[in-house]
Amino acid sequence: MSTFFALAFLAIVAAAAAAWLVGPIALAAWRRSRIRRQPFPAAWREVLRRRMPAFARLPADLQLQVKKHIQVLVAEKPFIGCAGQVITDEVRVLVAAQAALLLLNRPAGYFRNLRQVLVYPGAFVVERSQGDELGLTRETRRALSGESWQQGQLLLSWDDVLAGAAEPNDGHNVVIHEFAHQLDQERGHANGSPWLGRRDGYARWQRVLSAEFAALQGQLARGEVPPVIHPYAATNPAEFFAVVSEHFFEQPAALAAAHPALFAEFARCYRTDPLAW
Repeated sequence: MSTFFALAFLAIVAAAAAAWLVGPIALAAWRRSRIRRQPFPAAWREVLRRRMPAFARLPADLQLQVKKHIQVLVAEKPFIGCAGQVITDEVRVLVAAQAALLLLNRPAGYFRNLRQVLVYPGAFVVERSQGDELGLTRETRRALSGESWQQGQLLLSWDDVLAGAAEPNDGHNVVIHEFAHQLDQERGHANGSPWLGRRDGYARWQRVLSAEFAALQGQLARGEVPPVIHPYAATNPAEFFAVVSEHFFEQPAALAAAHPALFAEFARCYRTDPLAW
């Protein structure tokens, strides 16, 4: 084979490989663009009006973003009812609306590892195998309001979804919490270090969050009550990220006042400023 034909053949192979890699991405972008161009259903607007008072406080441009994100999430993510829970448009829209807050101004995608949202009527029981200091394993049962699995499932209690949407200022929102875990799990095992968009931001992120995490653990060890951040955040770095995400969106003024450096990191991560809402 001549040099010319060899180079031409390699160019064709490279182009085919590029098309194979880019094709699904381009197709997804095209499909989402079509979905976002569709009118937002009036019945869905009514769900937001009745169930999510925080939506009305958003600036108009962010309201539009949330609505477009809802359309894509509802179209792409299967919702499955468990333990008798019926999946309606109200369920899909209210979960997607709260999850959409985490996507504002972020170009990173739509929780790319999430394959299913499982919704229970209320708290659900999970079983865990837990080892002790003697090396023995025992089964434990816990009632949970939400859980995020790295395998692509996210579990929610509908009662807690409703409660989180109805009270947007208490710092507790199971949808924000569990979808924050999904963002964290996009890079592998959840460790409190989600995609930040810029490589040079990780060193500062780790420095600030490590210091804040250690300070919270120190407060609890001394028997002090943290003024803003819920003690559950001290469990591990992944829970710290998810819990602080709840405070960031629901109690931004308190978080910014008590932890300005931490608030600034989350504002960079989520590319929005809830203080302006």
